[in-house]
Amino acid sequence: MTGSLHFIGNATTVLRLGPFTLLTDPNFLHKGQWTHIGQGVVSRRLTDPAVEIADLPELDAVVLSHLHGDHFDRVASRELARDLPVLTTPHAAKRLARRGFREAQPLRTWETTTLTRGTARLTITSLPGRHALGAVGHLLPPVMGTMLEYQEAGGRPFRVYLSGDTLVHSSLRQIRDRFADIDLAVVHLGGTKVLGVLLTMDGEQGADLVELLSPRTTVPVHYEEYGVMKSPLSDFTAEIARRGTGLDVRVVPRGDTVPLPVRR
Repeated sequence: MTGSLHFIGNATTVLRLGPFTLLTDPNFLHKGQWTHIGQGVVSRRLTDPAVEIADLPELDAVVLSHLHGDHFDRVASRELARDLPVLTTPHAAKRLARRGFREAQPLRTWETTTLTRGTARLTITSLPGRHALGAVGHLLPPVMGTMLEYQEAGGRPFRVYLSGDTLVHSSLRQIRDRFADIDLAVVHLGGTKVLGVLLTMDGEQGADLVELLSPRTTVPVHYEEYGVMKSPLSDFTAEIARRGTGLDVRVVPRGDTVPLPVRR
């Protein structure tokens, strides 16, 4: 398989898997601009995206973990094509349809959809995710993780796990049980906190997830981008090093591209 991951910023990447090109969690606001995170909370972006929407390649679909302003912002809402497929939660699909996105496709947990091109297949599966634990979790929009399985002519699938803005919780063990062989995990970190409540994985939780799923390679994203993110990338890399797991973590600077599959 030939492919690549281009890191644009926050949780926004361009993933090329064979002939397929996907955009994840489009966030194209610029440094200093404010966004509505949700539930009345706003935060200012601290960085610029590596590219603009006009610079993107032709896309087959968008994979959207949930509908918060730092994952599908007003720039994406204004500039992305209305007939571009958006694979997301039922909650987000319903609201994007109201904005005119005609191909917003809802995926409930464990539901799949498949893209085909010749003998190449890309299967997208919605996975469990929880933006917060306890009662606070019911106040936040539903979140999905995603498994991308790229397969050529019946060969072994190449698996990419997108965590979405989840915290570590018991349902994630089902991912390990169903997908024992993950080639790449793209994990959302940042330790986002609002009123002292953790909403995205900090360094310790991120390391817990990597240990749980044991992907061949992990690429961290979604850190040091907004003021509500309290856990820097160094928390995660230090925790991985402290545990001595031997797992491969690749930090991809904003604007850089790493080829897939990642070689140690």
